[in-house]
Amino acid sequence: MSQLLVQFILSGIMVVACVIIHGFGLFGLARLVRSETGVERLRHIRPLSPRGVAFTLAIVIAMLALHGLEIWAFTLIYLGIGAIPSLEEALYFSTISYSTVGYNDTHIAIEWRLLGAFESILGMVLLGWSTAFFFRMLGRIEAH
Repeated sequence: MSQLLVQFILSGIMVVACVIIHGFGLFGLARLVRSETGVERLRHIRPLSPRGVAFTLAIVIAMLALHGLEIWAFTLIYLGIGAIPSLEEALYFSTISYSTVGYNDTHIAIEWRLLGAFESILGMVLLGWSTAFFFRMLGRIEAH
């Protein structure tokens, strides 16, 4: 099997895995907002109250945890396939790729650069999805 095909397959697996992780994570956060009776808990929160601020911070921290999990998943893949030799370099490369800063690709073996490019595209999509979710949650507080 060609190296290019291997990169596409591994990139596809990682994209699907991260989208599933992210989707279930955001779905879980959205479910926390509702009680068992289906009543939205946000109705009882004023945006600038201590509860409103705590809710906002909790959502931000939870979304950062989701992104961190996805960054670490790529970090472990980079280490596992030998694309990047050390944990620090792999974590650094994964973080700059995911965040789409994309400083440079000298940290990764040439034969695995495409995987880093896929991580950048995925990061852009998942960061956008989180942003939309976050504004939706804040809008639901403001609406009440």
